Amino acid sequence: MSQVIQVRDVARTFTVRRKKGLLRADRLVVEAVRDLTFDVAAGEFVGYLGPNGAGKSTTIKMLTGILAPSAGRIRVAGLDPSRRRTALARRVGVVFGQRTTLWWDLPLKDSFTLVRHLYRVDRERHRARLAELCEVLDLGPFLHKPVRQLSLGQRMRGDIAAALLHDPPVLILDEPTIGLDVVTKAAVRGFLRGLNAERGTTVLLTTHDLGDIERLCRRVMLIDHGRLAFDGTVDQLMATAPEETSIEDVVTRLYTGAAPETPRA
Repeated sequence: MSQVIQVRDVARTFTVRRKKGLLRADRLVVEAVRDLTFDVAAGEFVGYLGPNGAGKSTTIKMLTGILAPSAGRIRVAGLDPSRRRTALARRVGVVFGQRTTLWWDLPLKDSFTLVRHLYRVDRERHRARLAELCEVLDLGPFLHKPVRQLSLGQRMRGDIAAALLHDPPVLILDEPTIGLDVVTKAAVRGFLRGLNAERGTTVLLTTHDLGDIERLCRRVMLIDHGRLAFDGTVDQLMATAPEETSIEDVVTRLYTGAAPETPRA
């Protein structure tokens, strides 16, 4: 299987100022990510977990070209994200659960039209893909409503559709089910599962909702303090703490250091 995402010895540091007295400030170097190495093969559905501040969002920003690594090498769909960000955008779809990519005051359908022009998608191809996404995600009832009038669940389905209109082979999701009700969450999970199984789309999912991991992911990576603490299947993860009965308890033990680190699969 070809490796769609390759991360090699990646580090990312930030310099922050910490106030010291009234007129002075110290410069502090913070390691958000360090010595990070992993691959994601074509067609995989991988969960990427970690507590707040562990380095998940920094990793996602480097994979999408928003940030450049301080050290190491990254390739996504064969491209260096920070150097080929525009070209990468045509091969990768990205959804940030807490930040919409849609135009707030425009009807949802008009947002999709703008997305078509941004990605230079052929009109007929766009029409066919939009019809497919509208059917699967049930977008029809609110296509003509301004984005600002949509519920969180409707907006999230719209964001997912916008990320997939150009039919990218890679989808990166950052908290895509945050704040969704049970019914909408089940619908989004079902859509993502089908997208991966039927179209072979490679999916990297970051989430704090471990129900997403249990229902969608075959492989799980855990990052803690900027380093990869676990990389393996869900079954292998559960085997690290056989006395526990839920994935939430196992993950908590790994975060707190109560369970031993396992070799990468």
